[in-house]
Amino acid sequence: MAYFSAEYGIDESLPIYSGGLGVLAGDHIKAANDLDLPLIGVGIFYSKGYFQQRIREDGVQEHLFPRIDPETSPVKPVLASDGRPLSVEVPIADRKVVLVAWSVVVGRVTVYLLSSDVDRNPEQDRRLTDHLYPGDPDTRIRQEIILGIGGVRLLRALGIQPEVWHLNEGHSAFMALERIREFTAEGTAFDTALEAVKASTMFTTHTPVPAGHDVFGLEIMDRYFGDFYWQLGADREKVLSLGRIGDGFNMTRLAVTVSTMVNGVSKLHEEVTKELLHQWMPHIPMEDIPVASITNGIHLGTWLSPGMKALFDEYLDSRWEKNLADPKTWIPIRSIPAPALWEKHLRNQSDMIERLGLPIADSSVGKTLIVGFARRFATYKRAYLLFTDLERLDCIVNDPSRPVCFVFAGKAHPSDQPGQELIKKIVEVSQSERFKGRIFVVENYNMEKAKALVQGVDVWLNTPVKPMEASGTSGQKAAVNGVLNCSILDGWWCEGYNGRNGWAIDGATEGSDQERIRADSAALYGLIEHRIVPLYYDRDEQDVPAEWVAMMKESICSLAPVFNTQRMVDEYWKRLYVPVMTRGRYFTANGLEVAGRVAAYKRFIRDNWHEVRVGRTGVTSLRVTKIGLTMVRFEAEIALGPIWHKDVTVEAVGSGKNGIWKTKLTLSKSLDNGIYRYEGSLFIDSDSLWLSKSNIRVVPVSKDFGNDFEMELAAWGDT
Repeated sequence: MAYFSAEYGIDESLPIYSGGLGVLAGDHIKAANDLDLPLIGVGIFYSKGYFQQRIREDGVQEHLFPRIDPETSPVKPVLASDGRPLSVEVPIADRKVVLVAWSVVVGRVTVYLLSSDVDRNPEQDRRLTDHLYPGDPDTRIRQEIILGIGGVRLLRALGIQPEVWHLNEGHSAFMALERIREFTAEGTAFDTALEAVKASTMFTTHTPVPAGHDVFGLEIMDRYFGDFYWQLGADREKVLSLGRIGDGFNMTRLAVTVSTMVNGVSKLHEEVTKELLHQWMPHIPMEDIPVASITNGIHLGTWLSPGMKALFDEYLDSRWEKNLADPKTWIPIRSIPAPALWEKHLRNQSDMIERLGLPIADSSVGKTLIVGFARRFATYKRAYLLFTDLERLDCIVNDPSRPVCFVFAGKAHPSDQPGQELIKKIVEVSQSERFKGRIFVVENYNMEKAKALVQGVDVWLNTPVKPMEASGTSGQKAAVNGVLNCSILDGWWCEGYNGRNGWAIDGATEGSDQERIRADSAALYGLIEHRIVPLYYDRDEQDVPAEWVAMMKESICSLAPVFNTQRMVDEYWKRLYVPVMTRGRYFTANGLEVAGRVAAYKRFIRDNWHEVRVGRTGVTSLRVTKIGLTMVRFEAEIALGPIWHKDVTVEAVGSGKNGIWKTKLTLSKSLDNGIYRYEGSLFIDSDSLWLSKSNIRVVPVSKDFGNDFEMELAAWGDT
């Protein structure tokens, strides 16, 4: 499997990540190593990485870009057989750019990182791979050409022939165009090449936030691909149609088009992704959009504190690290004496205070509730939710008998002015007299500081706009260390929260932004005042918050076996990698026989689909009194033109209490002029179902399709 990602958070010594996507990619790589899976990574070696953050006294974020020194980083140059740096070329507009590669070895897994910082390139091209996520679209598309097209060419130069191509976000989707070009250069027709590529490609989308989906203007596409279209054996319009939405070329749309499987990163995100794709295929009900989900997890070996690991080693089975996903592995956590678990947590807290240089006295450890909020300062994550009522916040943090501290950390993208304003406002509040020593802002958030925070705070706070948090993983890192989550019911927390392992803010989804802010902030204040603070300060004779520690145990036992990358990557292997590998082999066997057949079939269907029409329909019902059911019968006359009746599925589809319902109709009679009569029935417990909105749908099908809606076609009756 070739795993393509624009960023990797493998270790702080290699700062080529900006946030959750990169850290997730790094954890994915580590888990693949742990599970001994045949996976390689492909990315970019950003010579200046993501920016280093400095926060001035006035709260203004400054951006520093120190160059990464390969000598002190865990990277090595990739060499050719002659001992010189291996290089490939990619087309950038009207010129060729030379790329070299660096490798990072993570156990048995290698990640290859491309760089344009080569003497043979002019200065402007050497700088293309300087920064992660540049703000201007020209540099962004150049980087994505380097990642997608350059990544394929590098693997070919290394003699690596992946059977699964995994797009981790749409940034690398140009990879599919290069793979199509490889086939067409050997004489394969474009449509056949597309089917062969699609069969072995999968796509993971990570965000519903518009900024996370790159869109390039068509004039930019022409500038960079004007000489590339014809190399794919197709004209401009056909190539652009793979990703075109209106007047833009959408990289997420391209990734969906060229992938045989698409997945989101939580169950809620699956639904959100279906809603997004439904905008592009409105004739297919949202529930039928072919999207799966594999909920994110974390690499416990990376994020678990040494002290907590030692405690687990003492109480859990000796092979616990090999069986993380088994709930039985974690049962002994409940037998750890409360004082022992609490002592380890307080040690983590002391270490955090020291590592982050927080001006909190040692005497306050365990005597002051510390809440952490650390993530990218994107506005949808709503770091400001805590500050909507400063008088109420004042009362919370400055209660002399039950004080509370808040620690904030995170970066705002250099182009994200609203995010930077948030940081400035929080810094200003932290410097006001009543909040000094109660609210802290840690600058230059990175993996090392993240470890300190998720291991050392008492509560992990998360307040995004629901449902904008696709998954999130920072709360999972906190949970395995015994830190309790207080979060909007979004992303992974919808699946993780059980009422006993933390606190849920049931985020408002209706009303204006201001109304939602007022509702969510009021719920947050209420939780802190009436549930979190009282529980923390309720101590036994040993000064241990016994009920709090019981909740810590519940959190670890209920969350650790589910939200880890051992479970996550094992799911990827069984549910996606193996099926995609099998499908890819099937489509390319015998000289692309199946790919060619499917391409020809799809071409025939598209050319003739305009003749498919739903004609006269009828619905009748008969009460079956003995068992209290109603039998609803459907009839429909369907015109198929030259399309064979066995190449379509005809269904009655309607909306019910639990989403859509559907029942298949069968061919009952062949009429004249390519018209067929279909019939079917459905038993229901009341007549409300068929009286609701229902319709007849015709969909093209094939045993070689990955799903019933692969062609994104459907013909409906008039309603």
